[in-house]
Amino acid sequence: MAPAVLVHDLRRAYGSRTAVDGASWSAAHGRVCAVLGPNGAGKTTTVECLEGLRRPDSGEVRVLGTDPWRAPAAHRAAVGVMLQDGGLPTTARPLPLLRHLAALHASPWPVDELAARLGIDDFARTTVRRMSGGQRQRVALAAALVGRPEVLFLDEPTAGLDPHARLDVWDLVRAEADRGVCVVLTTHSFEEAERIADDVVVLAAGRVAAAGTLDEVRGGRPLEDVYFELTGGARR
Repeated sequence: MAPAVLVHDLRRAYGSRTAVDGASWSAAHGRVCAVLGPNGAGKTTTVECLEGLRRPDSGEVRVLGTDPWRAPAAHRAAVGVMLQDGGLPTTARPLPLLRHLAALHASPWPVDELAARLGIDDFARTTVRRMSGGQRQRVALAAALVGRPEVLFLDEPTAGLDPHARLDVWDLVRAEADRGVCVVLTTHSFEEAERIADDVVVLAAGRVAAAGTLDEVRGGRPLEDVYFELTGGARR
């Protein structure tokens, strides 16, 4: 089966600074792929190319066999995106926002069910502007999930969440992969990667330092130790 997400010899620069320098990796249906790397390693740029938000300078990216930069609306409807900053309208309340998004999809997740699953009911009357960071994270995740996508891009999905909410999100993400969704998540959390990822990509200076199954990448060692070794950082 062809990979759900393909990155091949991707290169992207901003002026004289090279953000991604010939990276190649892939992610499959029904699996969670965690993308790790220090700030500036090229994680966000790579994922933005996969989301169709940036155009590669060279190389190839494909999502569900399609170039995301030129993707039609039908392709975009099959892809869920959770941006690092959320991108949520600040005056909106969560349930009307999610119902609006659900109406754009043919077979959406029932909003009340999804909101209950993520604990959004507890702050349903709060506008995005007045929410805590963790509450905004939950609404942003719900917005990415409501269309029941085939591919799900999550940027730091549990940042700012308390331990109980983090476990709920991990369970939900794992359940999505188990129903056949390709989940690509960027994270700085080794615990998150080790708890829910099937596959791991480690980026360093715009290049792939390691890629494979979680067990292949860590080789029987803690992922944290392998990460610092690959990225040249000092463990503190």
